[in-house]
Amino acid sequence: MDWYPPPGEALLMRVNASFATGSAPRVAGLRSFRDTERRDIEEELSGWPAGPGFSPRGKADRAGVRALDIALLGIPRLLNMAANAAAPSGSPFGEPHGPGKPREPENEVEDFPVMWAAAGTLARTLPWQLDPARRPKGYRTELVLTDRRLLVLGVSAAAGLAPADELWETPRDTVAEAERMHFSENGSDVRIRFADGSWTRWKVGDAAKLVGQLRGERRPVSGDDVTPQQRDRIAELVADPPLQVSRAVGEVLPVTEPPQLEQLTDGTVAVHLRVPLSNGTEQSLTRYVDPAGTDVFPKGTAQ
Repeated sequence: MDWYPPPGEALLMRVNASFATGSAPRVAGLRSFRDTERRDIEEELSGWPAGPGFSPRGKADRAGVRALDIALLGIPRLLNMAANAAAPSGSPFGEPHGPGKPREPENEVEDFPVMWAAAGTLARTLPWQLDPARRPKGYRTELVLTDRRLLVLGVSAAAGLAPADELWETPRDTVAEAERMHFSENGSDVRIRFADGSWTRWKVGDAAKLVGQLRGERRPVSGDDVTPQQRDRIAELVADPPLQVSRAVGEVLPVTEPPQLEQLTDGTVAVHLRVPLSNGTEQSLTRYVDPAGTDVFPKGTAQ
């Protein structure tokens, strides 16, 4: 890995993250940056390069967006069928869930702010590289959560294992609230509110895990912290991961890395496996096991 926390600081998760993108026809593919009076503040963000701006679509353009959305929604289904991935977290392309019902039409249908920040607030310090429309090709941003900080890293595909760029960080106690925004593809959007009242909306690789960690609803545990029944089931999952893939993807190889375990407030354990494939890649797989050792699907883990 190209980034490690310093000694004494525990890494809790690291996932791809970027500013979210609108999905309603009027704002599909768009994002805006607002102050609390809903003014556009892009030109006030220090050091930010010019972006595409925000121009909501008219009625004629919205019809075309709806037709394209219907067509694209079928692509993940076809790919998942070809891969024959097993169970919800075993799908390499994610379950093809469309957006849920908007809870905030003013922020999800008519407008789509990914930064809501008065002058001098924390959200205004976020790095411009989080914006897919601004960052260089082949460059991605990742969210890192430790027991002390929330960080944004910049990673270049051309840099190999060179150190990642530390673009931004804030102490954990500046995060006042985290919530999943279900009006998003696969429920992958998260809104993070900071203690000063500003907020940001990100698309992240594991929304449920991030929100659970920030709310204190999940905590990392070891095999010694789980019940004997859970320990037995975890061993079974490691020995025979419930993952099937097509020949085009490769054969499932034995798991060599210990699973990462998280305990939920009801005692259920999330078991995160990295399953190697014969084509040289890995597939992430998550299963939830209750204290009795039974596979379960906790409420809120998928939409």
